[in-house]
Amino acid sequence: MTLVMVVPTAISLNDLDEQNLTVLTEFILMGITDHPELQAPFFGLFLIIYTVSVVGNLGMIILTKVDSRLQTPMYFFLRHLAFIDLGYSSAVAPKMLVNFVADQNTIPYNWCATQLAFFILFIISELFNLSAMAYDHYVAICNPLLYTVVMSQRVCWGLITIPYVYSACLSLIITTKIFMSSFCGHNVIRHFYCDSLPLLTLLCSSTRDIELIILIFSAFNLISSLLIVLVSYILILMAILRMNSAEGRHKAFSTCGSHLTVVFVLYVTLFFMYVQPKSSHSFDTDKIASIFYTLIIPMLNPMIYSLRNKEVKGALHRIWKNLHKPPM
Repeated sequence: MTLVMVVPTAISLNDLDEQNLTVLTEFILMGITDHPELQAPFFGLFLIIYTVSVVGNLGMIILTKVDSRLQTPMYFFLRHLAFIDLGYSSAVAPKMLVNFVADQNTIPYNWCATQLAFFILFIISELFNLSAMAYDHYVAICNPLLYTVVMSQRVCWGLITIPYVYSACLSLIITTKIFMSSFCGHNVIRHFYCDSLPLLTLLCSSTRDIELIILIFSAFNLISSLLIVLVSYILILMAILRMNSAEGRHKAFSTCGSHLTVVFVLYVTLFFMYVQPKSSHSFDTDKIASIFYTLIIPMLNPMIYSLRNKEVKGALHRIWKNLHKPPM
């Protein structure tokens, strides 16, 4: 599919002296591929991935809410992780799937801004939720006797609410800065969703301030959240090495290994995409990285964090038995 760099839906503001400034009513998303023969296979593949992600994360939200044995801080954070994964995958995947079968891959101007705002909100919340989960694991392993005191309901809500509020504020700042700037008239976004970096290339006005905000806060979010994870797991490792029980060490290592695997994949892709000079970006490579953290990771998280968990399997078994219990 060949995309022409024209703006048929752009409305001129003034006469010839201001033809370079236009008001856009929609954008064209280039999508994942421009090969028509790959559209149908990709549609089927990503539909399956997104469906599994929705079922897994929605199921985890419901399960950890209704089962009385899963009302602990660990499952509180897992529930919010599932909500966040469902949020940012749903901000991207439905429109991407529609574009596989649509004649023209367009997205309205306001929808593009909304998609960007929700994506930023959820992806930043994901980072700090992972940090909260690492801290929760640290308290559970290193201070088990004080666990219920340290990880009280008030503390848990604070650890999840503060990142939500911070993420919402930062999302609003970045989205407003981008969409209050002047677009040159080119409306083709070199991505399969509205992301900040591809949108910056369409601006006529100076992007230096916006780039600086994105770079500083991206670095802060990634480094600060990763630092909490690393410190927590270093202390966990020290506690594990002091354990006398081989079974206890194996169980702790297994839990930490699963968590760290997903943390590693997410942080590497985000560092790769956002903490580098604009001149070195390859949007084709960014698309591949984006697929991992917008579609693959939300699908894997319920399996890695929860479905391998004996308590979750037990909760699923209890619900299954209750559903198939013969009426009295």
